[in-house]
Order: sequence, then structure tokens, then C-alpha cells
Amino acid sequence: MMDIRRLADDFSVSPQISVEDVQTLRDAGFRSIICNRPDGEAAGQPDVELIRNEALKLDMEFRFLPAVSFPELERQAVETAKLLPDLAKPVFAYCRSGTRCTIIWSLMQSGKKPVEEIIAAAAGAGYDVSGLFS
Repeated sequence: MMDIRRLADDFSVSPQISVEDVQTLRDAGFRSIICNRPDGEAAGQPDVELIRNEALKLDMEFRFLPAVSFPELERQAVETAKLLPDLAKPVFAYCRSGTRCTIIWSLMQSGKKPVEEIIAAAAGAGYDVSGLFS
């Protein structure tokens, strides 16, 4: 079962989703999906093209911004911040556990929101990003 975790009114994350979950996301009101998980990272992981095709079929926007290392997460935060204004809201992002997506979101919020608010939003979704700001 999919585990949607809200970070902000217009941005939620979760661990890996299935192709079938895309319809659930659409029904829940999401309009855009971002995948931060590289293809082939683990056995049994659905190919990103399958999820992209399902999203497009359901008239959702889809972006593939895979990230593995911290420097990639920093770059993805910059890239996501650039594309986010043009994506239909709300946005849903996923990776293996949701942690990478949460770190990317947190980095995007840095300088825009108080650090305590970013940490609290992530903690409320079950992620500890306090190490990013220490």
C-alpha cells in the first residue's frame, strides 16, 4: 500500500510506487509526479517509463530527476526549484524510501522558510533532515 507523506500543501513524497498507484495519486488530486530514483537501483523496481506512461495517460505531468549521492541531491534541488513553478500542483515525488525527495524539498526550502519549520515538516512526514542544517 502506498504511503503518501505530506511536506507542504502542494508537495508530498513517498517510497517507491507501482504503476497501479498512479491512478490512486490522480484520484487523490495529484497533478504531477517526480521520480528521484534511478532506474535499476533494485531488483523488482518498476521501470520509470512504465510509471511515466501511466501518468501521461492520466493527464499528469511527469519528471525524471534521479539522484543517488549528496552532490546530486543538491543539483536536483536546484533543478526541481526551476521546474516546480511550471508543474501542475499538487506535486508528488518518490524514491526508494522518500528520503531523497524529502532532502531535495528541504534544500529547496532553505532560505525561504525558517530551518525549524523545514525540519518540523520533514519530521511530521517521518524524515529527519536536521543533519542538513547543523
